[in-house]
Amino acid sequence: MPHNYYTGEMAEIKIDGKVHELPVIVGTEGEKAIDIRSLRAKSGYIAFDGGYANTGSCISNITYLDGESGILSYRGYDIAELAENCSFVEVAYLLDHGSLPTRTELNAFSQMLNDFAMVHEDMIRFFDSYPAKSPPMAILSSMVNSLCSFYPEMANNPLENIDKMSARLLSKVRTIAAFSYKKSMGHPVVYPRHDLSYCANFLNMMFDSPVRPYEINHKVVEALNKLLILHADHEQNCSTSTVRMVGSARVNLYASVSAGISALWGPLHGGANQAVMDMLASIHENGGDYRKYVERAKDPKDPFRLAGFGHRVYKTYDPRCRIIKQACDEVLADLKYSDPLLDLAKDLEEVALKDDYFIERNLYPNVDFYSGIIYRAMGIPTNMFTVMFALGRLPGWIAHWKEMWDDPAWRISRPRQIYVGPLSRPFVPIDQRG
Repeated sequence: MPHNYYTGEMAEIKIDGKVHELPVIVGTEGEKAIDIRSLRAKSGYIAFDGGYANTGSCISNITYLDGESGILSYRGYDIAELAENCSFVEVAYLLDHGSLPTRTELNAFSQMLNDFAMVHEDMIRFFDSYPAKSPPMAILSSMVNSLCSFYPEMANNPLENIDKMSARLLSKVRTIAAFSYKKSMGHPVVYPRHDLSYCANFLNMMFDSPVRPYEINHKVVEALNKLLILHADHEQNCSTSTVRMVGSARVNLYASVSAGISALWGPLHGGANQAVMDMLASIHENGGDYRKYVERAKDPKDPFRLAGFGHRVYKTYDPRCRIIKQACDEVLADLKYSDPLLDLAKDLEEVALKDDYFIERNLYPNVDFYSGIIYRAMGIPTNMFTVMFALGRLPGWIAHWKEMWDDPAWRISRPRQIYVGPLSRPFVPIDQRG
């Protein structure tokens, strides 16, 4: 972690006629922040920022995001270059170790992923206890949390075996995700193979069958690899902040990631691509008149909104969306897969990119807009979309947990509040309450 982000510049804030000086922090990309940690001690005031949209909760060297310019980079590497040239395993190593691996380091890391791909046989019995219609994210969260019971190495010094823990999580979550799908279908589980790459192994565990062996399609593997890379980290989003907040209480990595999975489950976060598919399917089933839905989205009296447009941070085109859109076209062409929902998506995007209403409000397609169509073409059901998101985001969660735990300035996360409830009230015994 760099230590030269304090420039000596001071910001002044005037409260009750008194001027207070607060230090200014400047990041490597020029992002500026006012360090308000001493504000309450100096002035008696706290800052209010509902939703934390203007609050920096940590200093990090993992991911840089510029929403105004549409820039996303991991450890200084542009996201487009990583998606085009790297495997997901390389990017996972980059996020969790700080640098891209050498050939020797990549081989060693890949070997660890192979070694840890199996899950304890006792854990497999857990799947039998879930009702058939259990949400896959509920299964994933609870199964990840249970890992600390089977692999308790982190109990004493969590950072001592962090490389092993990272590889174990990355490998076992893939297996757990595939097993949860097989159990939901009532099919026998397919065990991981040592001769397949990370993404090919996952697809084989998902779709191989005793009656229909799965044929590895390299275009599909390549597209999945890109999708996971593009989802691998995204700064201090809801789930990543959750992992950091839970971990700040010195909670182990498994439980912290389990909490992150639960946060990702939300329809406004990881469930957004499922919402896009539901919207496109609804438009298609109701005649396919997408222009009518565009007009509905523009009507302030209509609660309908176009899913997959706009982003909390990006105020221009999501840089990940261009990559996913190209991958989507390539996969569908290779599979000779015709999808009316893709045609609808392209029509909606074309209209929105030319409409002043969307342009003025920075409502551009985001990463969720095309990812669901690729997953659909791969054969992945809608209720597994958020699981796929979690699989991709895992390296980022691990990196942030590790960075937070290793921070010498660590403090337990404890936001304050502005209380607006009733003033002091006299207690009334129960028999005297009207």
